[in-house]
Amino acid sequence: MEKFVKLTGVAAPLPVVNVDTDMIIPKDYLKTIKRTGLGTGLFAEARYKEDGSENPDFVLNKPAYRNAQILVAGDNFGCGSSREHAPWALLDFGIRCVISTSFADIFYNNCFKNGILPIVVSQEDLDKLMDDASRGSNAVLSVDLESQEITGPDGGTIKFDIDAFKRHCLLNGLDDIGLTLEKASSIAAFEKANAQTHPWA
Repeated sequence: MEKFVKLTGVAAPLPVVNVDTDMIIPKDYLKTIKRTGLGTGLFAEARYKEDGSENPDFVLNKPAYRNAQILVAGDNFGCGSSREHAPWALLDFGIRCVISTSFADIFYNNCFKNGILPIVVSQEDLDKLMDDASRGSNAVLSVDLESQEITGPDGGTIKFDIDAFKRHCLLNGLDDIGLTLEKASSIAAFEKANAQTHPWA
């Protein structure tokens, strides 16, 4: 998993509450277990018209936000079903950080397992960041996970809290497999000892 230390990129505003996982990645795109290629389906029902052409009014289709890496979203982001395809689609599109006032628990935890940083801020701070994100090509935020700080285009900063273990995992690029592999030498030693004491196993 790619490490997340510091990210500076365009932030796209999505001032919509209760964005569920079906809106993030519609069920039509759930036929794959691959983590790649899902970016085209991200917010598909809002990004595309019925004829398949782009909806020019959707934020990620606007020229200033086509390469957005940060999403500033409304409350309760990621609610609905527990599909891991939702963070996969965000990551495949290029989104590495989502900022909101709250997240659905399963989506929140799935983000960390896929290298995405979900940040919870107060409504007051979200309003400031939403305003920053509304500046088009000037909507550049810097997110520093080490200092747990967001810096806006005008230089203002917002501190955020994060679980220490989750922070450690992102900073070091450790998903569940990576955490297990950190114990590889201990696992190997156990297997060797177990083979000697239980050769029939």
